[in-house]
Amino acid sequence: MRGAQVAPLRTAPAGLTDALDVVAGFDDALIDGFGRVGERGASALAAFADALTGTPLGGPVAVAVDAVVAGSVAPQHLAALAGARSALLGAAHDALLRQLDETLGRTRSSWTTPTSVPPEAPAALAGARAWWHEVALTGWRGVDHELLSVAAGVVETSLLVPELRRVAVLLDGLAAELRACVPVATMARVPARRWADLWARGVLLAEGTPPPEATPSVSGRLLPLGVDVHSHDTAVQIQLHAILEPADGGPARLVRTAVTAAKVDTIVGPAIWRLLSHHPALLTALADKRALTMTDLPLRGGDLGWVDDRVRLDEPADPFATARVLLPAATTAATDPLDRHPAGIAEPVLVEGPVIRDEAGALAVEVDGERIPLAVDRLPAAGPLTVDLVATASASLGLLRWDDDRWQLQPLAVLGTVKRRTVPAHNGDWACGVTDPKIAKEEARAGDAVAVLRERAGRLLRR
Repeated sequence: MRGAQVAPLRTAPAGLTDALDVVAGFDDALIDGFGRVGERGASALAAFADALTGTPLGGPVAVAVDAVVAGSVAPQHLAALAGARSALLGAAHDALLRQLDETLGRTRSSWTTPTSVPPEAPAALAGARAWWHEVALTGWRGVDHELLSVAAGVVETSLLVPELRRVAVLLDGLAAELRACVPVATMARVPARRWADLWARGVLLAEGTPPPEATPSVSGRLLPLGVDVHSHDTAVQIQLHAILEPADGGPARLVRTAVTAAKVDTIVGPAIWRLLSHHPALLTALADKRALTMTDLPLRGGDLGWVDDRVRLDEPADPFATARVLLPAATTAATDPLDRHPAGIAEPVLVEGPVIRDEAGALAVEVDGERIPLAVDRLPAAGPLTVDLVATASASLGLLRWDDDRWQLQPLAVLGTVKRRTVPAHNGDWACGVTDPKIAKEEARAGDAVAVLRERAGRLLRR
């Protein structure tokens, strides 16, 4: 971001606040359910319908809101409401990303609309549609164990159909989250935005989606920038942001790729890397700062599909050097419409300059006289980055995100100061084992939870 004029990022795009307020009103109405909409909920839904007036969704949404208020909501009405909510958040996403691209001088390709016609929906989707419909009528405060037990059957049926895996995983995850919160009616604060995001996506997925267009493949050299680590009780995913240099000599492109593994809640911290040991080339590239040569990897938009046997290790490649030389001119792809949401924005940037700590102790970086807060709450326990180390940074490589109504920088790597020496530290440094002697000793004392669980699982399977 050297030389970038970031002052425009201080002001939200026109209409953004209004759009988010309308969505918030919709989400509040969903808390109590569409089966018993009160005066406040009816007003929020009316405002929601007004926001879509003059758009292709205006008519269907107005009909759907009238049906909800009249107490005669049908599945097609919920599909219209879910689509409209996603469209509003998608418009917010596009406005923020356009503002960011103009600030960074980043070129982004346009999205190509699929021309294929959706196939006939599998019969298993009927159960998923019925469950999302019941949740909408009941509202989050009315969710109980009986409703969640129905979800288990829908998940089991959906998992038998390969093309419904996304539906099943989404429904299973939300049901588990709700189960942990029952009775929701006693919660002091319901995570209305998050649950409504999942509900809307579930409703749209249950409507069926067009078969994917023929996915092009790409070959070339992949130069890592940084890795974002997502770890939850039941799963871990590492998402690599990188620069792709195509073998055909085309322009450098910003891409990302991810690998995932199932886990249990007792596997935390650096131990999560052992769950991904079947991706040795990727882990070695992260730990040793090396490029990767790839052959015929599928590429959809800006997302690379990872295939281990089509990737091999290449020469060393310093992520900070890659960011300085290639990132400013790299092009990037548009986001899939279903994934367009302000919370999904994660744009790699390099900020060179010291980290600043304000009077309250909050960390930030300064660009063009503007301070950008650091999202240190996103630092993973699986790597060497800590708040204290980040505070000493003279350069930060990270992801610009829109969170809490402002732009924040999530550090993926820093040039920090340790014992008066400048040292690089990256989220993926421990991908092949902990390099900090103190942390390694603690890990050894705690034992290898992954090995123990695998041994127990193997013993059960042999019985």
